[in-house]
Amino acid sequence: MEKNAAARPRAILAAGAGIQLLTGLPAAWGVFQQPVREAYALGEMGATAAFSVLIAAYGAGCVAGGFLQDRRGPRCAALWGAALLEAGLWGAVLLPQRAGWALALAFSLPAGLGTAFLYPAIQSCAQKWYQGRKGFATGVIGAAAGLSGAFLALFVRTLAPLWGVRGVFGALGGLSGPVCLAGAALLQDPPASARPAPGAGGGPDYPPAQMLRTRQYWLCAGAVCLSTPAVLLFSPIILQLGAQRGLAEGQAVWAVVLGSAGSTAGRLLMPLLSDRLGRRPTDLLLFAASAGLSAGFAFARGWAVAWVYAGLTFCYSGLSAVLPAFSTDLFGLPHAGVNYGFLALGQSAGSLLFPLAAGALGLEAGRHWVALGAAAAGFGCIWFVKPADPKTPEMQKEP
Repeated sequence: MEKNAAARPRAILAAGAGIQLLTGLPAAWGVFQQPVREAYALGEMGATAAFSVLIAAYGAGCVAGGFLQDRRGPRCAALWGAALLEAGLWGAVLLPQRAGWALALAFSLPAGLGTAFLYPAIQSCAQKWYQGRKGFATGVIGAAAGLSGAFLALFVRTLAPLWGVRGVFGALGGLSGPVCLAGAALLQDPPASARPAPGAGGGPDYPPAQMLRTRQYWLCAGAVCLSTPAVLLFSPIILQLGAQRGLAEGQAVWAVVLGSAGSTAGRLLMPLLSDRLGRRPTDLLLFAASAGLSAGFAFARGWAVAWVYAGLTFCYSGLSAVLPAFSTDLFGLPHAGVNYGFLALGQSAGSLLFPLAAGALGLEAGRHWVALGAAAAGFGCIWFVKPADPKTPEMQKEP
């Protein structure tokens, strides 16, 4: 019995990593963009809209998935997530070209919801098993999410010329279905005897309604929103941007690969750093770096485009990976799923508002300055975050 209990946390990390490796669609959208446009007769705005809906559905789905997870457990939420993801992938396979306008509904909405049900369920479950090393747990799973971008980029570049993007979606559905279902079946919260009692030395315990009334929530959600422009304004057009600034087509693909490597490193290293330095100082460091890189990105040419983009993905993914532990430090573990979901709504807002504003205002070159201003504002939001519970030591570390 003790041996099985000891093996459970490692199995959950392995299951979570396997699932995340196959579900990082947003991280690899740069290589999906052009094949999707051709297969579904979409313009650039139509394909970008499908990407924005994918991100927005993720944020909204985190709330619904969080409620389901907190009420029925991580396994139930993850199984629903696997089913929704499969529905989206096979919806993309079956959608005819003449109905390409419906890609956001047939693919992006269910796939975004599915990944939203999966990621928080995995992260929350892992944190409960690794309460003393939450950064480590989120880092391992987050690193797999970062690697997913490189894996899917290679997947698309290899199979799309042979089977078309519909074949890619079908192959991904056939591969991710068994992996996600098997991984979801392993998810299980630790027994009640292994969990600290809320309010009795076990840290804060904020139900969602109480959390939403705190200044800390609105500052953190605002910071999540403001973290998005540095990457999401450029991810769908990174191949095009690289080509415009001196990279050959084969070289421009490396912007996606290096971006994925940056994302992987950020998701792995920044949660580990936050275990030592504190969540708030780590986020401040990442926002400051993102602001500097956003300014440099405006002038990057040639290979510098790929390397600066990798730095931006490092910062963006690091901020995303620290968020689950930041949330539980501030608001506690008992309602971790739904509380994380409400924080992720900031990502939904940013993924919709910033690209729409940039497109409406014609901010092609100005995208860089929007990203710089947003990163500076995100730094300001985190600066004013203080512990929701004075007994929470993590947030008391000053930068």
